[in-house]
Amino acid sequence: MMATVWTRLLVLGAVAAVTHGLTCIQCPVGVFGNCLFPNEVVCDNSTLNCYSGDAQFNITGDFKLHNRGCLDSDLCGKTLTGSILGAGYTSSFTCCQTDLCNGATAPQLPLAAVCCAAAMLATLWAR
Repeated sequence: MMATVWTRLLVLGAVAAVTHGLTCIQCPVGVFGNCLFPNEVVCDNSTLNCYSGDAQFNITGDFKLHNRGCLDSDLCGKTLTGSILGAGYTSSFTCCQTDLCNGATAPQLPLAAVCCAAAMLATLWAR
């Protein structure tokens, strides 16, 4: 009888642990430290980290794009380099493991700011 109770509690605990994923701020792209389209996302159970990332293209100088979301542990703390359409880039990732640890809910930028950021990026890509 007691073994049955412990077995049920163990199964219930395992189910609860599996069904509760880490909640992170997700931001596909941000500029000047502001997220353009932020939302909260529950990571899948294999992803145990929230992250904040920066991407800098060699042609843009100090201009950086920011993003946030869920990330596998093997990329945490790493810096990656590569190129997209001939433009070199450097990306870095900082991770944390508690709900919403990768930033408070980020403010949304007004549509005019989004349009300005898109125009700046288009100008930089046209060089």
